[in-house]
Amino acid sequence: EDWSTEYLAPVISVKVVDGVDEAISHIEKYGSHHTDAIITENGETAQRFLSEVDSAIVMHNASTQYADGGEFGFGAEIGIATGRMHARGPVGLEQLTTFKYQVRGDGQTRP
Repeated sequence: EDWSTEYLAPVISVKVVDGVDEAISHIEKYGSHHTDAIITENGETAQRFLSEVDSAIVMHNASTQYADGGEFGFGAEIGIATGRMHARGPVGLEQLTTFKYQVRGDGQTRP
């Protein structure tokens, strides 16, 4: 049940997996589709994770603490969205566009 619990506290659930296939499958089933990260020195594994995980922000060797509007240069956050469509009213090309941010790091964390 830990995998579908949102703690609303500084608590995390960690799962050690046998490989990238298991990681991607687990994230697809239990993830929020907001932010997911992988810690690996293997560039091919990292690229596959970044490409195949269906989340708004995917990170390689960087802390998920960086999943913040201010860190992305958007100013103060007024909310978050994990859906793909938030347009209301007339819909043009711009409203049909979604973003996926790929963040690559070298073990950075926020103070």
